[in-house]
Amino acid sequence: MTTRTTASFEIKYHQYLDADGKATQELPAFAKDMDKMRSLYRDMALLRAFDAKAYALQRTGKMGTFPASLGQEAIGIGYGDAMTEKDVLVPYYRSTGALLKHGVSMKEILLYWGGNEDGSDYAVAKEDFPICVPIANQIIHCAGVAKAMQMRGEKRAAATEIGEGGTSEGDFYEGINVAGIWNLGCVFMVNNNQWAISVPTEIQTACETYAQKAIAAGIEGVQVDGNDIIAVKQMAEYAFEKARNGGGPTLIEAITYRLCDHTTADDASRYDDPTVKEEAWKNEPMVRLRKYLEANNAWTEVDEDSMKAEIAAEVDSAVKEYEAHPKPGAELMFDHLYAELPEMTKPQREAALALQTKGAK
Repeated sequence: MTTRTTASFEIKYHQYLDADGKATQELPAFAKDMDKMRSLYRDMALLRAFDAKAYALQRTGKMGTFPASLGQEAIGIGYGDAMTEKDVLVPYYRSTGALLKHGVSMKEILLYWGGNEDGSDYAVAKEDFPICVPIANQIIHCAGVAKAMQMRGEKRAAATEIGEGGTSEGDFYEGINVAGIWNLGCVFMVNNNQWAISVPTEIQTACETYAQKAIAAGIEGVQVDGNDIIAVKQMAEYAFEKARNGGGPTLIEAITYRLCDHTTADDASRYDDPTVKEEAWKNEPMVRLRKYLEANNAWTEVDEDSMKAEIAAEVDSAVKEYEAHPKPGAELMFDHLYAELPEMTKPQREAALALQTKGAK
C-alpha cells in the first residue's frame, strides 16, 4: 500500500503587544501614530462604560437582557475600525463595539435591547443588519450580502462576528462553505472568549483552534491575540482589503476571555474559575494598550480622568435620549415586519392592541 500526504495546513498566530504592552515584533504604521492609538483606547473605554450603564438599566427594569463585552473590547473596536462606510456589518448580539464604530448610536442600541424596533432603523449605517440573536444565523446572512455585492461588481466587504460556541452550529459551516465556493468578500470574526455560555472550550470542540475550521471550507483562517487591538486591527485590515478586491473570505479567531456574565440573564460565578478569571484580568485589552501609551509618553492619569468624565457624560446623554423616546406599542411587531399587512394577520394585530389597551387600564 502506498501512502502520501495529499494536503497540509497551518494556522498562524498574530500578536504585536504582549500583556505588558511591549512590542513583540515591528509594529504597523498606524500603531506608531499615538493620536490614533489614543482614539482606539477611548473607543474601548466608551464601550466598557456603555456596557456598564446598560447592565444598570437592565438591573433596574429599564431595559431587557443585555450581553456585555467586558474584556473583549479590542475585538469589536479593532475590526470595526477597519471597516469603511461602504462595508456592511451583520452583527450578532455581542457586536456592540463594531456597531458603535460603524456609526450606530448608543441610543439605537439601547432601543433595540429595550424591545423597540426603532433601534434597528439606523440613522447612519442604513445597510447594516439588525442585531442577530439566534446562534450562527448571521454567518449565512453575511454570505448572502457578500454574494449580492459580488453580483453587482461592488468593491465592498460584508463582516460578521460569532462566539466560538456558535462555530458548532450547522449554519456556521454552511455559511463559510458557500463563502469559500463562491469566493465571497466576507470577514468572519470569531470571538473566542473561552465560554459558550457555561460550556468551556475543552468540551466545545476537539479542534486545536477555531481558526482551523476555515480549512474545511477552503478559506483562509488565522488566529490573533484578541486582547491586542493592534493585532486585531492589522489582521482585519488585511482581511477587508482582500475581501473588497476579489480575494475571498477570511476567518479570524480572536483569543480573549469573557470577564463578565454571558448576558444579564447569566451568573458566571456558578461555573467560572475565579483564579482563572483573576489571571485573565491581568491580560485584558485596555490595560495593555494603556501601558503601551504610557510607555510612549502618550497617556497620563490626567488624560484618564478627563476621558472618563467625557465618556460618562456621553453615555448619560444617550440614556436620556433612550428614556425619552416614545415607548413601542404592540403594533410595531406587525408594522415593521410587513410593507402591507396581510389580511389574515390583521385580526392578530387588532387582538394585540386590545390586550395592550386592557393591560394599560
